[in-house]
Amino acid sequence: MDRNFVDFRLVPGDISAIRFGVSPGHELCNAMRVLQRPEEHPLQWGWLRSVRSRMPRQPFDLLATVIGAEGYFPDFFTATPTWNMQPEDEFARLRQVSPDLMRVDLAKMVLRSTGARQRAIQQMLDDPLRARATLADAFEAMWEAVLAPVWVQLERILRADIAVRARRITTEGLAGMVGSLHRTVGWSDDVVRVELRLHREALDCRGSGLVLVPSVMTAHGCSVLTEPPAQPTIFYPAQGVTETWARDPGSAAEALGALLGPARAGILLAAHAERTTSQVASDAGLAISTASHHLGVLRESGLVASRRDGARMLHLRTPLGEAVVGAAL
Repeated sequence: MDRNFVDFRLVPGDISAIRFGVSPGHELCNAMRVLQRPEEHPLQWGWLRSVRSRMPRQPFDLLATVIGAEGYFPDFFTATPTWNMQPEDEFARLRQVSPDLMRVDLAKMVLRSTGARQRAIQQMLDDPLRARATLADAFEAMWEAVLAPVWVQLERILRADIAVRARRITTEGLAGMVGSLHRTVGWSDDVVRVELRLHREALDCRGSGLVLVPSVMTAHGCSVLTEPPAQPTIFYPAQGVTETWARDPGSAAEALGALLGPARAGILLAAHAERTTSQVASDAGLAISTASHHLGVLRESGLVASRRDGARMLHLRTPLGEAVVGAAL
């Protein structure tokens, strides 16, 4: 059986421009697919139980019509992800999407659909400005209902994954890190190759770089963005996603507290960004000497790394610490 690959051909400028991003829009589009086929996504069942009663029917039906349950969905839902992208950025961008881009993407969906669904998408294609406003309203309503309540937990997993990948570059090199994203991703010579189920393409990145984006809602493999105006992008499943990822942050703190003690659990949960010993102490409401002791225990356990910066000591979670936090979430 033929296998489908998307090849991202890189030049030296692309290699130096490989970066990570976060995409709230991509998460919501894939959440729509989880809601349509929950039996295929057991790691999302905890999240599903917490949000199903809040799901607004009309926005769900509209977005489900356009996004579908599998395969391609319109690129205009997902702008080029950036490191600091927030849901509000996605909402504002979607309301300003070019009508020409909407026509192109909706025309693709017309070709990929039949019957009543095809007729509904064709109506949107006939009036892209009205469709843009209607879809943007539905997008924001669905976000507020099903992902806003768990965005803190979801974003924490995404950024923990990025932190682990970034540190892996220092030990395994860039090619080794990219090859570890998923079993369907590999790097050979100047090509990053992604195996997909339905799509094949050879893309010359031409110095535009490559964006790598972890996803909590993507479970079965990778997906890609290859068409302008978006930068070439690979979405891959984030590590550390368990059936309990969407539980209340307080529950995660309690679980870690039972393992490490409340003070050390709090320090570890907040160690996603470098902080000085005095900052750790202030944030945790501890004496500096007490915070230093807890940091020493976490460091000896391999959960936190410390480095000297002049007269200061800076502390950050290690990949092992990221894995422990991810499991607790």
